[in-house]
Amino acid sequence: MKCVVFGAGTMGCGIAEVLVRSGMAVQLVDRSAELVEAGVIRLRTSLERAVSRGKLESTDCLSLLDTNSPEVSEADLVIEAVVEDMAVKKELLAPLSVRFPEALLASNTSSLSLTEMAASCERPERVIGLHFFNPPPVMELLEVVVAEQTGADTVERAVELAALWGKTPIVVKDVPGFASSRLGIILGMEAIRMLESGVASARDIDRAMELGYRHPMGPLKLTDLVGLDVRLAIADHLTREIGPQFSPPPLLRRLVRAGRLGKKTGRGFYRWEGNEAHE
Repeated sequence: MKCVVFGAGTMGCGIAEVLVRSGMAVQLVDRSAELVEAGVIRLRTSLERAVSRGKLESTDCLSLLDTNSPEVSEADLVIEAVVEDMAVKKELLAPLSVRFPEALLASNTSSLSLTEMAASCERPERVIGLHFFNPPPVMELLEVVVAEQTGADTVERAVELAALWGKTPIVVKDVPGFASSRLGIILGMEAIRMLESGVASARDIDRAMELGYRHPMGPLKLTDLVGLDVRLAIADHLTREIGPQFSPPPLLRRLVRAGRLGKKTGRGFYRWEGNEAHE
């Protein structure tokens, strides 16, 4: 099975890692060779870290990754992990649906409409959402999002692939925010409001959910990890689609405008030094 992952950023590289670790050949594609090269470094570092922690025997699976082919000549499975912009995603998927009519076309979107994406494709029944969670090699959950046009065989194949990748799938309808983003954004926005109004420190708000509700990571630290800009875009989208309960607090907008986007910029609700978060 030939897999192609579009997008060599954090999510694209993480998804590619999941696939090669399961024994699948993967072609990693992005807008430039430089972006792909940076993605390979990120992926290799992640594999080496897994080996050092005893989670993986070797980095030999990296040989399954093709980064030297700028053009896609064949594809049985396409997973796009590009910018969270509907126009960009449709522009990418539509021609691929014509060129590879038998391929599964999957989007890693966390909130955008799969039904709208599918409508732009030649074989809409082959379009599905495969929403991986960050970091993809570690997180067990895979949200399988079913568009109005998605065929039953496509859903079945996606669930089979999830098992092959060692993921636990949940199958959800194509509604704004699906299941995970709706719940996560509600919690995240309320945590930011609490911080904004001085209820408690970021650390203590996170501790409340980590120790009181057994969440592996508090909502503010998770927002730093995902990216404040990403969460702001999702919150705005859900506010338009569902209602004001998802409205982002002013503090979130101010931090994004200031360039404090979370771990990727070194500052968000926390100050980051590598993987360590400090208040």
